[in-house]
Amino acid sequence: MKKFDKDRVLLGLAAPVLAVAGGLVVTALVLLASGKEPFHAFHLMLTYGGKSDSQVYILNKATPYYLSGLAVAIGFRMNLFNIGVDGQYRLAAFFAAAVGGAMSIPGAIQIPVIVLTAMAVGAAWAAIAGVLKVTRGVSEVISTIMLNSIAGIVIGYFLQDGRLGVTNKDSLSTSTKPLPAGSHLFNFTTQTDPVYGFIVFAGLAGVVYWFVLSRTRFGFDLRAVGRSESAAQAGGVNVRKMVVISMVLSGAMAGLVGMATLLNDAHQYSTEFPTGIGFTGIAVALLGRNNPIGIAVGALLWAFLERSSNGLEFEGYDKEIVGVIQGAIVLAVVIAYELVRRYGLTRQQRQVGAELAAASTPTKQQEVTA
Repeated sequence: MKKFDKDRVLLGLAAPVLAVAGGLVVTALVLLASGKEPFHAFHLMLTYGGKSDSQVYILNKATPYYLSGLAVAIGFRMNLFNIGVDGQYRLAAFFAAAVGGAMSIPGAIQIPVIVLTAMAVGAAWAAIAGVLKVTRGVSEVISTIMLNSIAGIVIGYFLQDGRLGVTNKDSLSTSTKPLPAGSHLFNFTTQTDPVYGFIVFAGLAGVVYWFVLSRTRFGFDLRAVGRSESAAQAGGVNVRKMVVISMVLSGAMAGLVGMATLLNDAHQYSTEFPTGIGFTGIAVALLGRNNPIGIAVGALLWAFLERSSNGLEFEGYDKEIVGVIQGAIVLAVVIAYELVRRYGLTRQQRQVGAELAAASTPTKQQEVTA
């Protein structure tokens, strides 16, 4: 059993390591083709990314990436492709900011209300795609893409002066009402910039994700449906119900993505609120193999690459080279996982064949008795 567990861990680590290595090789070739020295570029990235202020930036940036990866991973475990995390989290952050700005109650009550509002909005928006899938057979890929666009339209409609938005006369920008000072979440003070306190809640979300999907009957049913709907249904699992619940949970997790920015930084929702985090979560979840620890590593790696791009730009390198690295890693992830999967299957088949051969070969004692 120990040997099997060791092999499984090694195979689990092989795919992301191969993916990152493949991305670096492709990037090195691109740099060489453009007349740049790749090892110097990698050294600059490590040096700039290792600075204290860069480390704070990476932690703050990785927090929403991690939550986005968890949201996507819930769908992946169910064999669902939730591309709508971006729209779900932005809509959730918008209404949570509107609710928080309209209240004036103690922060110990207001912060949970804001977070729960965000989770409820994200869950409700994702539930639309789940219901459409089980009642009309609409692919969640198509429905969530459309819902992303609709979410942007809904936000644009309500984020106007006189509705849920207010216009700043100095900057002429429109945003929700600022959150009261009492509802600002705590930060961790460092020598440079503060680390967002919501990183603690992101870690707790990862623990809950691991426990629910790995240590509960619900998580077993969810993974069973993801492996084979027909087999799960034969085992008494309500597949249609599980699809809707999985989308709801994925949307609720997506609602947490914007909370670090809202509660620790911006304290309001405006047109400058970050976008595209939902799509980053897809790459992070793939790189982390839907494992909470792996997703955390993937989120940190993605944030590190984005931060280190500034160091490259200062030295005359094209900032877009980091995009090449990220794209190459995503492509390498798919290839590496497939290679590792095939190797694992081949290895298991050989082990089973060896055990069967050993069982069918008579021992010396059996030959003497015969």
